[in-house]
Amino acid sequence: MLVVLAYIIDGLVAVFSIILTILYWLILIRALISWVNPDPYNPIVQFLRRSTDPILEPISKFLMPLTYKIHVDLSPLVAFFIIIFLQKSLIGTLLYLSFRLKQ
Repeated sequence: MLVVLAYIIDGLVAVFSIILTILYWLILIRALISWVNPDPYNPIVQFLRRSTDPILEPISKFLMPLTYKIHVDLSPLVAFFIIIFLQKSLIGTLLYLSFRLKQ
């Protein structure tokens, strides 16, 4: 029975890892595109904003005092750190748990 749970955890880890990787790339592309002042009506730009705003807006609000001082939006960088932390800690922990359940 525990082996079944281990494989369910493995599947969830794989899906979660893919979602975090896609989110990482979407944020990176949005940050790079923001340097060239993109057309806000472009469907790709709209998709990037809609898909990354739920993550970047709370971080931007939290960093707002710092952003006003240095005039640089650091929310993508903080989002990268959070994504990397989740990939290393949460996914690593779940994989270890899955490994232990298979034994």
